Amino acid sequence: MSNVTFEDVVSQIKDRLDILDVVSKDVILKKSGGNYWGLCPFHKEKTPSFSVNPAKGIFKCFGCGEGGDALSYLIKTRGITFAELIKELASEFGLELPNTFSGVKNKDVREQMIKACYKAAEFYQHSLFATADGEQAVSYLSNRGIDEKIIKRYMLGFANKEPSHLYNSLKEQFTDEILEKAGLVLKTQKGDYIDRFRNRIAIPIHDENGDIVAFGARAVEEGQNPKYLNSSDSLIYNKSKILYGLYFAKESIKQSDSIIIMEGYFDVISAQANGIENCVASCGTSLTPEHIKLISRYSKSRKIYLAFDTDSAGIKATSRGAEIIKEAFTGLGNIKQFDENYSNTNNDKYACEIRVITPPEGKDPDEFIRTAGAEAYFKHLEHAPLLIDFQINEALKQRNEAKTPNEKMKLVKEIIPILAEIQNKIIRTEYVKMVASTLNIDEGAMLSEINRFDDVLDELKSDNVKAIVTNSSNILEKAQKNLLSLFLINESHFSYKELNEILSKVQFSNEKLIIVKNTIDKLICSVNNVKALTEQLYVNFAQDEELKAIITDLICISETFNKLSKKDFMLVIDENINKINNCLLDFEKTEMRKIYQDVNNDDNEALKIQMQLRDKINSIVIGD
Repeated sequence: MSNVTFEDVVSQIKDRLDILDVVSKDVILKKSGGNYWGLCPFHKEKTPSFSVNPAKGIFKCFGCGEGGDALSYLIKTRGITFAELIKELASEFGLELPNTFSGVKNKDVREQMIKACYKAAEFYQHSLFATADGEQAVSYLSNRGIDEKIIKRYMLGFANKEPSHLYNSLKEQFTDEILEKAGLVLKTQKGDYIDRFRNRIAIPIHDENGDIVAFGARAVEEGQNPKYLNSSDSLIYNKSKILYGLYFAKESIKQSDSIIIMEGYFDVISAQANGIENCVASCGTSLTPEHIKLISRYSKSRKIYLAFDTDSAGIKATSRGAEIIKEAFTGLGNIKQFDENYSNTNNDKYACEIRVITPPEGKDPDEFIRTAGAEAYFKHLEHAPLLIDFQINEALKQRNEAKTPNEKMKLVKEIIPILAEIQNKIIRTEYVKMVASTLNIDEGAMLSEINRFDDVLDELKSDNVKAIVTNSSNILEKAQKNLLSLFLINESHFSYKELNEILSKVQFSNEKLIIVKNTIDKLICSVNNVKALTEQLYVNFAQDEELKAIITDLICISETFNKLSKKDFMLVIDENINKINNCLLDFEKTEMRKIYQDVNNDDNEALKIQMQLRDKINSIVIGD
């Protein structure tokens, strides 16, 4: 019988969770001082007010007020219960749960779905090599330079034409519900089950941890539509949050501090197999903000190469992808807009750096790497232009067609928004000179048009600015929190015992703050430092998000009182105690006035209340 307690499990889980790792899965963070800042995931904002303090293990949004520890963040963002989260994390970290623990389903659907996908990948790979139908698929892969070694590394396989080949193989191991939820089979109108993928090359999709969670399936016959068929979103797979090849690429991304985003599965497979390992692709969808958040966790400088096809659709995909990237980094600094030199890797001053790889002859990355080789691709990578240069060059390709003033003006209107993004006025002027010279137009006139564009943008921003109204804590609650936060100051002038004695006569009125105060009173008997006290408070209040939010507030408030002199420290205590006492007196006066007004014809009772009210009024400290 297990002797482990619930508190033990929560404490061990908290020890293993890194708040920075947890939050950066969803939020792009940039370090400033001891904290990391980003756009809040709980409300829309353009200026970062969301802060993560790794040393304290907390997050706090100073815009909407959300805050807490790593567990709070996971509960709020995943939309699951505390019990579900603890069971999931305990399983992930290999921790034993108490025998009395309940609150979640015994059957782990997620685990079964992942296992079913892995078994399907094994089945598809066996079908590729062991069946006659797989020969055509092997031939196709061979023509793309994919040999058996590569096939086995990426677990490529083949789903043959039989309607229920996979289903019949797995139905004894998994329930119909699991197979359907995992996106492996479909239910017909008659109630039978058929395979989702048939007569296709099966490409397993791994999440960043290496689990197979979905499939992409490529047609092998001419005229077979669609060319690619992908798994639908499920409990284990969200195409907007998973990048193909990331599991194999993440170490290379960290080492090179850069990432290449390609368009297709085989682009990535071909590139990685030829030594260009830091590349990924979206899974049958356009690039999303979630993809960029995922990328930002692995590249410190956020150096992103867009390597889409060079046809018109690829150019549009590049533009869309660039806008998504820029949007994701809103408020975190400028996108790199001027190429000082190709060898400069110090990008701390930039939110990110976007470059575009455009191999010649209109070839996609897969075709170019197979025909020209990896070394040739690396050379293009080395000299890949910044996004702004790529965009201007693409626009200027039309210069020979722009002969009349109206045609030139139309082309200039395409270029102006690109140049308007350049924040540095000197660099902007140099670009204007280059574009004006290329188009043979007046430089001053073009600069005026850009300035006018800036003015219009400023007006739009001004019209869209809305005042953010927040409900500040009332004076009484704020004063009580100020006093409780003194227990969480790293370098205090008083011991816990001395602080407790000073605050022993303070009357706390807020029900939740009273619980916090009483818990602190108990804990300071067994802990002797702020870190231990904070961690134990979060463990004690693990299932109460409101109390955990209060602890987070107290930690944030405590930082404002750090390094005060002993004299100023005492002033803080005295001022807040006086505020609490005066507020409580005001509440009593208000209540007595109400009682006095409610007294009808009882002269004696009215006189009694009037005298009590007079005493209360006289007891107010003059000037407070």
